[in-house]
Amino acid sequence: MSDPVLNELIRIRAQSQRANGYQARQEIERIVAPLRGDPRRLEPHGFKVYSQNDEDGIIEEIFRRLGVSLGTFVEIGVESGLECNSLYLLHRGWRGTWIEGDLGRRTAIEDKFAPILGRRLQVGFTWITAETVNNCFKGLRVPDELDFLSIDIDGNDIYVIEALELRPKVICVEYNAKFPPHLSKRPVYDPARTWSGGDYMGSSLRALAEAAEAKGYQLVATNITGANAFFVRRDLAGDLFPADPSPANLYNPPRYWLWSDHFLHVGHRADFGPYVDMLAD
Repeated sequence: MSDPVLNELIRIRAQSQRANGYQARQEIERIVAPLRGDPRRLEPHGFKVYSQNDEDGIIEEIFRRLGVSLGTFVEIGVESGLECNSLYLLHRGWRGTWIEGDLGRRTAIEDKFAPILGRRLQVGFTWITAETVNNCFKGLRVPDELDFLSIDIDGNDIYVIEALELRPKVICVEYNAKFPPHLSKRPVYDPARTWSGGDYMGSSLRALAEAAEAKGYQLVATNITGANAFFVRRDLAGDLFPADPSPANLYNPPRYWLWSDHFLHVGHRADFGPYVDMLAD
């Protein structure tokens, strides 16, 4: 027997989700509209397929400008793998490596992605620190000419970037948008750091830009939720990206709610199953 009160609550919740979704879309358009005046800005190209926010579209546009259609990636910190920055790349024919430090996710990842493991994707389960990253890459036979590196380890990201021996074409890294773009802030290095759920979870955009610049990279974008920053190797950037690469120009404040399922309901929950083209090789 159905419960009329419960059914009404479900109906109201669904209606509220739709309304919040419409409001979020309007807010996204309000933010992006003035940026379309500069064809080099990347925010207008953002969209979500598997990424947490709009990173999938920004990554696709960066590599379109660089002339890379098929490439290689490493993503550090994928959790379940269902909401990360490289699953869409796998769908587009790329090959790469996931590295996840939470060993409790191993069985779920290996079961879910079994059809493509050993084909286009390999997964390493290990804790990444500034001291271990390079040996880990060597052990996993990450190619020297890596196209894309995504890092989301909630605090030590900046130290891993500084320790890197490889020079990928593009780096995506989470930044702590609570700090305005004129502040250079980084957490004290702790190789055992895990995220506690609060906002002590990464470096400011300026600190990351300074570290990346010292490694030969240029800031080219942040996404509109203020979650991730994108860096391109300076020798490749040319005039393809905004003329002013400063954090002051490219910073986006924290708007984490914009792309969440609660405010921008996209339908069914994220999942993965084998597609014909992904099994071809």
